[in-house]
Amino acid sequence: MIAADDLVALVRNYNPKTNEAMIRAAYDYGREMHEGQFRKSGEPYFTHPVAVAAILTEQRLDDATIITALLHDTIEDTRSTYSEIAEKFSPEVADLVDGVTKLTNLQLSSTETKQAENFRKLFMAMSKDLRVILVKLADRLHNMRTIRAMRVEKQSQKSRETMDIYAPLAGRMGMQSIREELEDLAFRVLNPEGRSSIIRRFITLQKETGDVIHRITSDMRVELDKVGIEAEVFGRAKKPYSIWRKMQEKKIGFSRLSDIYGFRVITGSEAECYAALGAIHQRWRAVPGRFKDYISQPKSNGYRSIHTTVSGRDGKRVEVQIRTRQMHEVAETGVAAHWSYRDGVRAQNPFAVDPAKWIASLTEQFSEDDDHDEFLEAVKLEMYSDQVFCFTPKGDVVKLPKGATPLDYAYQIHTRIGSACVGAKVDGIRVPLWTRLKNGQSVEIITAEGQTPQATWLDIARTGKAKSAIRKSLREANKERFAKLGLELARAAFEGVGKKATDKVLEKAAKTLRFEDAETLLARLGSAEMSAREAVEAVYPELAISEDTQSQVSAKRAVVGLAHGQGFERATCCQPLPGERIIGISHRGKGVAVHAADCVVLADFEEQPSRWLDLHWADGSHPPVYTATLDLTITNDAGVLGRICTLIGERKANISDLNFMDRKPDFYRLMVDVDLRDAEHLHLVMSALEAEGNVASVNRRRDTEPAVQASAAE
Repeated sequence: MIAADDLVALVRNYNPKTNEAMIRAAYDYGREMHEGQFRKSGEPYFTHPVAVAAILTEQRLDDATIITALLHDTIEDTRSTYSEIAEKFSPEVADLVDGVTKLTNLQLSSTETKQAENFRKLFMAMSKDLRVILVKLADRLHNMRTIRAMRVEKQSQKSRETMDIYAPLAGRMGMQSIREELEDLAFRVLNPEGRSSIIRRFITLQKETGDVIHRITSDMRVELDKVGIEAEVFGRAKKPYSIWRKMQEKKIGFSRLSDIYGFRVITGSEAECYAALGAIHQRWRAVPGRFKDYISQPKSNGYRSIHTTVSGRDGKRVEVQIRTRQMHEVAETGVAAHWSYRDGVRAQNPFAVDPAKWIASLTEQFSEDDDHDEFLEAVKLEMYSDQVFCFTPKGDVVKLPKGATPLDYAYQIHTRIGSACVGAKVDGIRVPLWTRLKNGQSVEIITAEGQTPQATWLDIARTGKAKSAIRKSLREANKERFAKLGLELARAAFEGVGKKATDKVLEKAAKTLRFEDAETLLARLGSAEMSAREAVEAVYPELAISEDTQSQVSAKRAVVGLAHGQGFERATCCQPLPGERIIGISHRGKGVAVHAADCVVLADFEEQPSRWLDLHWADGSHPPVYTATLDLTITNDAGVLGRICTLIGERKANISDLNFMDRKPDFYRLMVDVDLRDAEHLHLVMSALEAEGNVASVNRRRDTEPAVQASAAE
């Protein structure tokens, strides 16, 4: 364990004016509070807070953050209290420790908690003081470094949570070194064979090619010296997880992966960055499409650097990043650079982003009463995406996530412009609204009075801001109509269990489900965004048990004719439904595949009669969990898709997936996965859709392609 003197020395290295007495007091207090507590590894528990504090000294953080790291588990795990910490240290430290404690109690990846709501709390905590998440990231980093002491299943859970939430969060905050280490540590747990394979290939490559990094850095220094640029040049092999991810994305093997080495050139000034770029491009051939200038167009977290990829020795591609020393500090520590100290004073780095403005840019479009699931979807979209930079007709820059469309661009300019959008021009040419924007394009939005957001826009928009605004507008426009329909659905659902949907009952349901009022609840029911059954269970939770256990056939026991303990799965080729004749085909080690009796795939098994089983569906009411795919062709008019979804919802069926197969100026063709009770339920839904004037055709789709047939056979 790091001694108090050593920790103080680490802080004094960058902050000679540190309050040594306060850090020592926090060290002694934390050690006393955790006395007698041990980690899974058997070490004294206090070794963990000290290690977290040491990690944060690498970010050159202020005394309050270092002290918070030493005390971050005291309120949660010891007899210490908020008031005691505030009295002994400061209210600032007490607030930070309390914030970290609340974050620790959020089970962000648990399926047993409301992940979306907890994710909102995470961002709200960040918005109050970003240092809370800095401590939490350091806490997670040390836990991942020592994860081998945990149970295997716990290692997997924590690693998945790290990969899904904490590593991307560190990346979005610009803390690249922490992001890379978190990813690599999680990768080691989640896919040890894959990581070992990458490392073995690296070792083999080094034996074959020698020290490539040393040769290339030497060559770069020679070229920079020729033009009189004093710069530091560093090279390194990319992390195993970074290489693995590129192999998966590009679907290529290690031997075909070109840019597995990265180099950094650190110059004295911004002008020298561009001069160094010129020297490198004169010496080596630049790879088209692999140049990005984040100095003239910095990322929202303050990141600035020039990125280029060149063909180096023997045609090997290498990535080169060029930046100044101050830019490099921000690149390594991200938003944490705002609190960095040097020689006892807050470092005045002109490139460090204001944390308050940064977090506001992520959360400004979300109000407290927004839907939690929408918030989760939108923040993940905003937080985890790379950026593209587009220009307005006047030359102003608009930053958007990769994959954004002109519709996202319009909403980024202003919600009013997005809502009135009827078309777009990219580089002067009229394009569809679903066009993916690229770096450097100029975008002009065409608006019209009276235009309102359409339901189909939700499939076009990619940013959280656009999706949130579209949903809000659609809800407001259809609220009255949906509320009337929702009231009828609610009355039928409550009467079905012998209850009445009175105003008082509906208000209680709305409050339990966290809606602002009963009208909002009814509008959600009418728009098929939730089921009337959920409203009933919110008021009468006991009915959820009684109905499921007394009247419905369990999905696990839905098929009759299987041997004891024999499992089954519905065949994806024909998607049989209760009420239809079925045949079972046994598969060694995989249970039984249940096919519709008229499924063409059964012909593949005609020579294997011993594998056929005579099955039938159990009698009784089946739950709506059986998916059938509908092939729909609908007119391309405003609100049509919304009405289709409403029709399906009114028949108490749930849409589990929806994919556009073809988009034409006048018609859309889409595949809709609908969860149904039985064949009669399917007939009810299809009849309602066929009666809709904007539906040109509706058919049940059964996949009988050869590839699917082959997968059904052993």
